[in-house]
Amino acid sequence: MSLIIAYVGKKGCVMASDKRKIGYFGDKKNLATLEEELYSGSIDNDEDFLTRANELGISIKITDDANKLKIIGNTIRGEVSTKGTMETRRRRIYGTTNGYQIIELLGSDTESRKAGSGGVIIFGNDYAKRMAETLIKREWKASQSLRYMGEIFKGILEEVASKTPTVGNKIDVLMRQPKFDKSAAQKHLDVTIDHDIKVLIKFRQDLTERLVQQNLEIEMASKIISKGDIGKVVDIDGNMLFVQLNNKTQAVDGNWKQLAGPGQNVLMFTDSDNVKTGDKVVIENEDLCLKKDKSSLSCDIILCSL
Repeated sequence: MSLIIAYVGKKGCVMASDKRKIGYFGDKKNLATLEEELYSGSIDNDEDFLTRANELGISIKITDDANKLKIIGNTIRGEVSTKGTMETRRRRIYGTTNGYQIIELLGSDTESRKAGSGGVIIFGNDYAKRMAETLIKREWKASQSLRYMGEIFKGILEEVASKTPTVGNKIDVLMRQPKFDKSAAQKHLDVTIDHDIKVLIKFRQDLTERLVQQNLEIEMASKIISKGDIGKVVDIDGNMLFVQLNNKTQAVDGNWKQLAGPGQNVLMFTDSDNVKTGDKVVIENEDLCLKKDKSSLSCDIILCSL
């Protein structure tokens, strides 16, 4: 659902991209029908797209705020991506003066890497690409400045967007003009791309860790005890009580790390002067208390079931 047009040459690099992103949800067979009609060009505007999706029972969300272009040092990166059930597939072009590289990524693993020194490169679905190629042939002049090329690309994207919902009418245009010969360009691209992929790997690792932590928090939160037996008092020291947990209870800290397991002792506090060893400790109506007289207790731990 993207269209990126890039020029790379001795003058520098200019890229233009739309900002459209479309999310789908619905029956796979009907979704395939909708995509076939969309990519064949039989649906030519957003209103008809929404109407046809509704007829097929497909829920769609259209946004025009995706940033598909990014400047990284002396390089411009353009990216189109497709989210699968397990991994995101990315296709990237990195361009600078006198050089570009096209990278195919599955997750953060590089599947292919191709280099070139110049030309016009187009990323997009076949229908949008064919329209863009026809318009470029009509408008292109090699003597044009980078800025003027950017204006031409912007106009082409807007015209394509008027004929297919796969491309949005909000456009980004970026330029870079460092002084590189072909050899220096590829060396610079190698360093830039290797670092950028390392950043992606680190991002994915951090994301995975956050998701694991979130899943842990959800799991542990569901185990927090709001009602039931906790254990019994086994020792008393003033207002401090040592409570032995029963065989179904554990104590954890705010990071869900276990501090005490079944049969182990935890520290609790009370204002009551009527506590004896052997007294049962319970949670009733989400309040921690002694079972015999409902005297309130407090602690700085989280009590969970196993």
